[in-house]
Amino acid sequence: MASGQQARAQAAAITPGRRASEAQAEAVAASPAERVRALFGGHRLSPAQRRIAQFLTDHLTEAAFLSITELAERVGVSQPSVTRFASSLGFSGYPALREALQPIALSAVAGAPGEGEEQHRNELQSAIDAEIENLTSLRRALADPDRIVGIGGELARSVPLTVVGLRISVSLAEYFAYAARRIHPDVRVVTRGGSVAFDALLQAREAGGTWVLAFAMPRHAKETLAVVRAARGVGLRVALITDLALGPLADEADEVFTAGTGSRLVFDSYAAPGLLSAGILQAMADADPERTQTRLEKYEHAADQHDFFLDD
Repeated sequence: MASGQQARAQAAAITPGRRASEAQAEAVAASPAERVRALFGGHRLSPAQRRIAQFLTDHLTEAAFLSITELAERVGVSQPSVTRFASSLGFSGYPALREALQPIALSAVAGAPGEGEEQHRNELQSAIDAEIENLTSLRRALADPDRIVGIGGELARSVPLTVVGLRISVSLAEYFAYAARRIHPDVRVVTRGGSVAFDALLQAREAGGTWVLAFAMPRHAKETLAVVRAARGVGLRVALITDLALGPLADEADEVFTAGTGSRLVFDSYAAPGLLSAGILQAMADADPERTQTRLEKYEHAADQHDFFLDD
């Protein structure tokens, strides 16, 4: 039997020269439900939340126009459960979720995907569409930037600052650390688990560090959970960037920021986590503008002196 990733590889295979005429029937048939599922993709849902998601998918044209009371009664859950469900997807509340569902429902009633472009998608365009949904969800979640501003200040004040990313999350951790070193005096990266990670965390705490920023993208490794627990065990607080608002990793972290991953191709893509990382870096820079300016000027001086870069 093929593994989950093998199945993804087969389903996501790029068909050279595939035209709209070959893909149109498939796209038209699946489009409304696919767009609804994209809203739920990348989120780990509780059993009650999965029931809400299933009802919305199965009864889209009706459900998208129900009040929160009516939806809760139809599904058999409480109104707070519906509110929490909407919030876990990155919406400000149920009305915002319903507003996102209604155009999809109307397009389903009309018997069309809602956008002519969706009738002309190939596999790569579908993957990009899914990432656009992830970015849209992230945009909604950041309508109030206070949490990003707050964690940026905490990370800026943590000296040293430890950044953790294991397995597939290594690239995100190294990107963040590379940029953070331009504005922060002591950034340390942990990309291996086990005793090596524990040593690094213990040294960071003894040196005065207060925070760890951890990245956890799917598939979520047990060793990442162990490192997060070890960090808290030595007295460090943990900010987590992940794709799931619920689950054991989120339960262990002090602050959780979610950003969906693109899962339409054989390997995931990380447009939303990358942008979220850049936003936190900006908040760190803003938290101590004087230090930021001084460090950036010193770096530019060193880059000119040692001729680091090409003249573009």
